[in-house]
Amino acid sequence: MARRGPVLRRGLPLALLLALVPLALLLAARSLGGRAGREGLELAEQSIRRAAVQCYALEGFYPAGVDYLEEYYGVSVDEGRYFVDYRYIASNLMPDITVLPTG
Repeated sequence: MARRGPVLRRGLPLALLLALVPLALLLAARSLGGRAGREGLELAEQSIRRAAVQCYALEGFYPAGVDYLEEYYGVSVDEGRYFVDYRYIASNLMPDITVLPTG
């Protein structure tokens, strides 16, 4: 009976460690996934905004829609992941650009 005490004392921390490691990995993966999603939104919005500014600098007007930026400036947005709200104001005013996740 004296031998069981030390074995239980060593086995319990090991069992707790084995239970907590997968939980910690799961939480870390969720955190990284959320961060990657936010960065994807920011990159999509920045690429549209930069292309609009480049268009204005080169051609003298802001385009009326994202389709122009896709065709002539190589902007590519995954429509399955992002919704682009591109509000054209006037050819000499920066459009209001918002990118939102679809799901």
